[in-house]
Amino acid sequence: MIPGVWSMKNRLTDTLIKATTPRDKVFRLSDGQGMYLEVHPNGSKYWRMKYRFMGKERRLSIGVYGNQPHEVTLKQARAARMEAKHQLDQGIDPTLHKQQKRARKELDAENSFAAIAREWHARQTPTWAPITASRIMSILENDVLPYLGKRPVSELQTFELVGCLNRIVDRGALETAHKARQTMNQVCRYAKQTGRLEHNPASDLVGAIPPQKTSHMAAITNPAEFGRLLVDIDGYQGTHIIRTALALAPLLFQRPGELCGMEWSEVDLEQGFWTIPLEKKKERNTVSGDHIVPLSTQAQALLADLYPLTGRGRYVFPNARDHAKPISREGLNKALRTLGYDTRRQHCSHGFRASARTMLDEQLGLRVEWIEHQLAHKVKDALGNAYNRTKHLPERVQMMQRWADYLDDLKRQTLAGNVVTARFGRGGET
Repeated sequence: MIPGVWSMKNRLTDTLIKATTPRDKVFRLSDGQGMYLEVHPNGSKYWRMKYRFMGKERRLSIGVYGNQPHEVTLKQARAARMEAKHQLDQGIDPTLHKQQKRARKELDAENSFAAIAREWHARQTPTWAPITASRIMSILENDVLPYLGKRPVSELQTFELVGCLNRIVDRGALETAHKARQTMNQVCRYAKQTGRLEHNPASDLVGAIPPQKTSHMAAITNPAEFGRLLVDIDGYQGTHIIRTALALAPLLFQRPGELCGMEWSEVDLEQGFWTIPLEKKKERNTVSGDHIVPLSTQAQALLADLYPLTGRGRYVFPNARDHAKPISREGLNKALRTLGYDTRRQHCSHGFRASARTMLDEQLGLRVEWIEHQLAHKVKDALGNAYNRTKHLPERVQMMQRWADYLDDLKRQTLAGNVVTARFGRGGET
């Protein structure tokens, strides 16, 4: 008998193992064919298997005894012993095989779709606006990674991606499905570029899901209807923060996410400017410099009125539940729906941009490049070079004040029941 090894003719049972108490020193309970249970003084019990390979004695660690996840039952230990015996018959070292299997598993984890997707997202985040980075990560975490995340990217098949997309389509989220398809393609393309994938399985996804219907953001561009909307906003019965944000939306006509995320550090009420940092801009990769938004006297008054309420915090429009976060653009859309406007068909928070773009041109006759600058669209000169972001700033200051005055006129005419549309001559031209 080997010293320290307790043996018996009959094999081990769970009853015997559970009844075994630890001793001062490590001892073993044999189950035959080289496998034994190693019992430690602290009560821990480990499955081991002694075997010979290439003339040398070796030991295989099978695992910790128990019934919990990641533990090994008596039945599982015997199955592992049988597998090890089979490997030995084939000239395979069970310990080396286990190490190689663990290494492959770790490599698969490093090259899983989830790991590569997060790596890709981290590399792209500096080039995106925060809201874009958040939206893409949300699609990954909610709609893609739960189904594909653990798969080694090199083993992914196109039909698996299609199945993931169909789940999204089946719940009626067609737009999300198309964004998920684009994201899958970009992640797989990145994996291919970094040498972890030979063929991009997402490249064959075109046509796999129904096409999107082309649609524009709902926007009111008729002066009479827009005047009615402005009056309704003034009468909004919700919170002061939401009402102020809604009132500023038509005056400033910036993207809803940028308006909602406005910070007091970006606002200069004395000079009358709101400066949106480049890193917050959607078009940050195609433009240079921060975006300057002139504040009309009406906009300054709204912000000054709100300052005593939120001025001590970071955000101009803090979230009611968590002041460390701003309100969401969906909060603005919800307020518009409360006022009776269908945000899909009539007017949404993003629609203020189209409203301003149309009426500044058609009603006030202002120069298109000034309008495009103020919308933060990329504007090129005659040589095809992008204009500096401060280009035409004095003229844009005048334009924003003229626009605010025009909106006041629309409200007055609406209340008087007499909205008049008229052209006032093309601004900036003589």
